[in-house]
Amino acid sequence: MSDMTIEKSIEKLRDGNARFVADHLDGKLQDSARRVSLIGGQKPYAIILSCADSRVVPELAFDTGLGELFVVRVAGNVANSSSIASIEYAVAHVGSKLIVVLGHESCGAVTAAVAGGDNGYNLNHLLAHIAPAISASGEGAGVNEVVKKNVELTINELKSRSQIIRTAIESGDVGIRGAYYNLNTGKVDYLD
Repeated sequence: MSDMTIEKSIEKLRDGNARFVADHLDGKLQDSARRVSLIGGQKPYAIILSCADSRVVPELAFDTGLGELFVVRVAGNVANSSSIASIEYAVAHVGSKLIVVLGHESCGAVTAAVAGGDNGYNLNHLLAHIAPAISASGEGAGVNEVVKKNVELTINELKSRSQIIRTAIESGDVGIRGAYYNLNTGKVDYLD
């Protein structure tokens, strides 16, 4: 994948998602030969920061095989220290050309953040990352509006909290896109 560019990475994700939506999966790069070819290292062309929701599986939604995506999953696709560090690793050490922050329809973490209340120390800490999206979305915003705002603000967090990510984006070595997964169709819409 060393010849991948930001544009080719986006195109590859779009093509894979189109196959997924149409139920025409390639299913390539998922066999023992592929496993063996990756023993010496990885060169995923894209990094996906996705929610941990079991209904949203980036490797399937983009019809990819082993070694193609570097997937970081955390409820609400939030930019916390661990997810940022994981993305920094992929940017600095494995040569990925694209970061996609992938929110999704009817996100449970966003729903819980909007509902508020005491969810215990750990979950409250996670949901606090979503609170700015709730505020920025305005009074009465629906969950899916907040999901999209959360994607936008997560992109801003990645750029503002990480010198590694910011430098790679500013130099043009890495692109960053926001996206939204539709549960019913499986289609990924890009938000920018």
